[in-house]
Amino acid sequence: MITEKLKGSFVALVTLFSDGKIDEKGYQDFIEWQIDQGTHGVLAMGTTGESPTLSHEEDMHVVRLAVEAAAGRVPVMAGTGSNSTAECIMLTRHAQEAGADVVLIVTGYYNKPTQDGLFRHFEAVNDAVDIPIVVYNIPGRTGVDIEPATMQRIARLSHVVGCKESTAAADRVSRQRWLCGKEFIQMSGEDAAVLGLLGMGGHGCISVTANVAPALCARMHEAWQGGDFEQARDIQNQLMPLHEALFSETSPGPVKYAVGLLGWGDGSVRLPLTSPAEETRVRVRDAMRQAGVLA
Repeated sequence: MITEKLKGSFVALVTLFSDGKIDEKGYQDFIEWQIDQGTHGVLAMGTTGESPTLSHEEDMHVVRLAVEAAAGRVPVMAGTGSNSTAECIMLTRHAQEAGADVVLIVTGYYNKPTQDGLFRHFEAVNDAVDIPIVVYNIPGRTGVDIEPATMQRIARLSHVVGCKESTAAADRVSRQRWLCGKEFIQMSGEDAAVLGLLGMGGHGCISVTANVAPALCARMHEAWQGGDFEQARDIQNQLMPLHEALFSETSPGPVKYAVGLLGWGDGSVRLPLTSPAEETRVRVRDAMRQAGVLA
């Protein structure tokens, strides 16, 4: 079952560009590297993949590239969220047809729906498709928070298997574990808060930092799963400056710059996103050296 594989370090893949276009070979080679480094799963077309600035055709093409590159070796999660429920259904159906294992669906950003509206959005998508759904709660970007009681309602839908929780609220995972059951998958959307989530019964992280330090992120989760909590804490401490540096400006600007330093893509982002300022670049380079991922 896919739920057994939704754990550990999932990378929220950057979408690599070359001369403003998707670097297809580079993107698939990047996924190959991620798998070689030990990453447990990949997310195509999340926020880090710049989904808001890609056309629907580009978005769907990137999902196909990811499925092809992963070739069944690790789960492929496809970001198919939208602030239009009909559009979300269309993207989700495509991800299912393309062979994705699971979809990640964000709340209705900008619209700021009510709690009942949130439930009805996920209900409509759930009833229109036949693929496992992970709910993405990130109020800092969408302007609306899925309250635990609403998450409980959503969790009862037939295809919903878990959530990506990006509030970093200290009690959120425990409350949702109580309301939704311990089988309900909860993955962190905040690299810096992942150990807290794991300690409360969470399952893994959909990580920005894993783009840059995939082996370390995977080892941290494997240490935790193996009961070596001290090693997991030590690795997290090693990664903390990098976690912070990659969000010192609006993501994915800093992480695109960071993977470019490692030879992946040209570091460019699409407007209205911009490349990071020199001060941020220095901070990213220093943090990468501290983490041991850049000479």
